[in-house]
Amino acid sequence: MKKLINDPADYVDEMLDGMVAAHPDEIRRIDTTKVLVRREIPEGKVAVVSGGGSGHEPTHAGYLGPGMLDGAAAGEVFTSPTANEVQEMIDACDAGAGVLLVIKNYEGDVMNFETAGEMAEMGDVEVAQVVVNDDVAVEDSTYTSGRRGVCGTIFVHKVAGAMADRGGDLEAVERAAQRVIDNVGTMGAALTSCVTPEKGSPTFDLGEDEIEIGIGIHGEPGVERTGMMSADEIADRLATAVLDDVEPEGEVATIVNGMGGTPLSELYIVNRRLQELLGERGLETWDAWVGDYMTSLDMRGCSITILDLDDELKELLAHEADTPALTVRD
Repeated sequence: MKKLINDPADYVDEMLDGMVAAHPDEIRRIDTTKVLVRREIPEGKVAVVSGGGSGHEPTHAGYLGPGMLDGAAAGEVFTSPTANEVQEMIDACDAGAGVLLVIKNYEGDVMNFETAGEMAEMGDVEVAQVVVNDDVAVEDSTYTSGRRGVCGTIFVHKVAGAMADRGGDLEAVERAAQRVIDNVGTMGAALTSCVTPEKGSPTFDLGEDEIEIGIGIHGEPGVERTGMMSADEIADRLATAVLDDVEPEGEVATIVNGMGGTPLSELYIVNRRLQELLGERGLETWDAWVGDYMTSLDMRGCSITILDLDDELKELLAHEADTPALTVRD
């Protein structure tokens, strides 16, 4: 499989250096680590940090900036960052008001972030954490105990970052993040497997006329393999599962997320049906995001995320943000 890489062993390092080279005034790399942080974090602001395996870009470092994340720790492809590097990120981002860890529910991430948080607290940094588990497809998987954390994490980053940017204390920022987690769901489908740089071939076999429903973001297969379906049928299948789980009653925010190899035009086709379905259920879409927000390398497919909104969540989603991957203006 052809890829724009040099040595696969240098994949993550060269990617991170390229991100810093593209945004040198906004982000920097902590020496000898795979951690990127904002160049300037306002004194007295709660820091919001996250991270995880590489291969999901623009997650996580793409959301570094005012109104979202202050630090992002990268592991190797589909591999958690180490506890030591997460601790270095926490220490670098602490601005005197504490640090919120936003963790996707994968066993390696949870273990290493929790360990790092404990080490940081021994150094007198106040730490809180939330664990995102928005994938409605599975209750347990190879990587998790409980539901996986997937694209709903981006809404958590946005809301927590906004609350911190508005001057909320650590408890308020944690509460806002948890409010999203309690009211968001996601489900995805794959048309193809992804190809990791080191392996150079698909991580699982999928026939030309087959798709996987309920895939994760690490190239793991879904919960059901079925024949190819139309865009509307896929949208109905994913959205119905999410709606049945979240049970929204009024306004919602949605994400139709590409998995890295899906044309934007196809994502808009899926969004068209999603918005029709929401209208049929008497729901109003307050905001709809379409694009690549949390990918699985070059996988073709999509996920649908639905967040049940209240007035506070709308205010925080509308709060200004300025990051490489997402900009929100008043």
